Amino acid sequence: MHENPSIAQNQPTGSLENSPTKQFNGRLFTLKLGLALFFVAIAVRLVQIQVIESPAYQEKARRQYEQKIILPAVRGEMVDRDNNVIVSNSMLVSFAADPKVIAEDAGVVAEKFALAFGKPRSFYLSKLRATTRTGATRRFVWMERRVRPEVAKKLEPAKLRGVVVINEPKRLYHYDDVAGTLVGFTDVDNKGISGLELQFDEYLRGRDGSVIMQRDGLGRARPSVDYPRLEPRDGHDLMLTIDLAYQSIVEEELKRGIERYKADAGLAVMMNPKSGEILALANFPGLNPNDLGSYDINAARNRVITDIFEPGSVFKIVTGSAAYEHSLVAPDKRFNAEQGTYKVSLPGGRFRLIKDTHEHDILTFQEAIEQSSNIVMAKASLTIGPERLYRQARNFGFGVPTGVDLPGEVRGRLKKPHEWSGTTLQTLSYGYEVAATPLQIAAAYAAVANRGVLMRPYIVARVTNAEGDVIYAQRPQVIRKVVSPETAALLTRAFEGVVEHGTAMDVRIDGVRIAGKTGTSRKVVDGKYGLGNYTASFTGFFPAEDPQIVCLVMMDNPRAVSYYGGLTSGPIFRAIAERIINSTGRFTKSPKASEKQQPQQNGISVPDVRTLQVTIAGKILEGQGFRSEVIGTGEVVVRQVPEPGKRLEEGDVVKLVLEGVEASENTGPGIVPNVRGMSLRRAINRLVVEDFDIKVQGSGVVVQQIPAPGQKVNPGSVIQLVCEPRAITSAALY
Repeated sequence: MHENPSIAQNQPTGSLENSPTKQFNGRLFTLKLGLALFFVAIAVRLVQIQVIESPAYQEKARRQYEQKIILPAVRGEMVDRDNNVIVSNSMLVSFAADPKVIAEDAGVVAEKFALAFGKPRSFYLSKLRATTRTGATRRFVWMERRVRPEVAKKLEPAKLRGVVVINEPKRLYHYDDVAGTLVGFTDVDNKGISGLELQFDEYLRGRDGSVIMQRDGLGRARPSVDYPRLEPRDGHDLMLTIDLAYQSIVEEELKRGIERYKADAGLAVMMNPKSGEILALANFPGLNPNDLGSYDINAARNRVITDIFEPGSVFKIVTGSAAYEHSLVAPDKRFNAEQGTYKVSLPGGRFRLIKDTHEHDILTFQEAIEQSSNIVMAKASLTIGPERLYRQARNFGFGVPTGVDLPGEVRGRLKKPHEWSGTTLQTLSYGYEVAATPLQIAAAYAAVANRGVLMRPYIVARVTNAEGDVIYAQRPQVIRKVVSPETAALLTRAFEGVVEHGTAMDVRIDGVRIAGKTGTSRKVVDGKYGLGNYTASFTGFFPAEDPQIVCLVMMDNPRAVSYYGGLTSGPIFRAIAERIINSTGRFTKSPKASEKQQPQQNGISVPDVRTLQVTIAGKILEGQGFRSEVIGTGEVVVRQVPEPGKRLEEGDVVKLVLEGVEASENTGPGIVPNVRGMSLRRAINRLVVEDFDIKVQGSGVVVQQIPAPGQKVNPGSVIQLVCEPRAITSAALY
């Protein structure tokens, strides 16, 4: 058969292009092109990751297996002028966790913490499930902070993957509320936020260190070998000018006085007038930095420098100084005291009354200071004049900060003469229309005690590093000469008269010359002076012939016995002074110039802890390296064995004899001295010197003693003292 030519002629001419082979080749080319583009994209992305964005990804990778752990610095210590440790540190344990590492075991870890620390399991689960703002799982959370080591042992962190143990120092305040407001406190991160802790935080806090930890495949943290460990640098230590024994005495007597006179609050400050060193500074109510939860935050305010008061008659130091310094008024110049009421005419036919507490006819200027006559001061101010009175007040430091190294000091308020009203001159002369801090008042009296030279108050003597090198030191700094030595002597004589036969006779102590001034001022309530609201104060120094101590005591609204400064703050001053005088002989006699210094002996000198509370005494001895043994019952140490100044080796025992000790073995009879009529503190001091033990009933003045004076008894016998509060025989407002 032959092919049909017509069929062959009808074949399509493009059949070769549409063949299956051609279609396959086209698809293969498309695939190759796609793959090529894909690999190009991968290569571009790899270049971007490996080259362009490499640092960012490396940092991200590091964060997944590396963690920076802070190594806290140990905060510096604080010691008093005798190197008694007031503030130090204890090491506590903190636990942190990486929630991402222990995500699968979060329930187990939370359960372990709950069993160890007694908190709900949900409390710890919420920490482990915490997220950042972007919703990512956190890499670091605190599980527990500042746990005591014995409590921390309940947990076994080595068996908990992703849990880190960190040792953290915690502030330890050795004497609880003693000097609590003064030293201040720190927050949970050991940063100072009050008192000296705040003022000297830069020196105390040190510098934290750090270490980089790397996690292995099991989540265990190990120090990285690629990063050096940065060791923490501990803080510097502060040596304060305060005397811990004086501080505890001031706080005890201030608290006792506030309770007795039912005052709202009180404060006291004690200074060395020759150097400006602050020896004690107390506020009540105060605070215990070891137990901040039970205190109002206002208790952290150091009212000695942050609060201002109208000083009342203690401001008459300015009026008296201006009168004497410019030879305007002699001490024996006589004034008519107007029988206690002085009517002063004002413009427009008006008048005002100036009153004294007691009616007097004629008073010399010195007698006016002793009896605190407002009328005489107002009359003398007319002779002194505005410019001289203002200048004298400013020279004493009123209206300007003292410059003390404590946070929060205010400048007070002293109006310039062009701001005065028609009554300011006379009113200012007896302490109104002016506002001062207690420290400004104390510094002014210290200037008189220092023969007219005003010193800058300070409380930190020096700052030392861990090696004992002095980083910062303060020295006594003269501010200015306020009055001449002659004027200072005249004022001192007048202030002695205040105590001997003026408004502060309750301050007298036999055998010690005390100079001082009382003050009572009405407080402004709702814009006006209100009845029943008073500030009562006494400021004095001793011994008057060679002043070593200036002390101010101020009370807010005393309501029992009296509200006058001479009958409230004055007795507190006396109680403080008696205890200090009884604890040392340097206020009653001076060493002879011919006495030679004894050569340095081996051992540690035993500190004098007599008249201190037994708890404070024990801590002072412990700080010096001694152990203590208490004999008898009571709160106050009446005798110590060995006596102060004896030298012992570290670890030796000092016996503290309290009240209620049984009579010792017979070593020969002695005569019982007569202590009736003496203050309790002075009677105790008299009896312990002769080796008697004391049992006390009541407080105040000794009215009866058993055995009676003159009887023969064995040394160590118990003498029972019956005391009653001192009778009030006089009253004075200023």
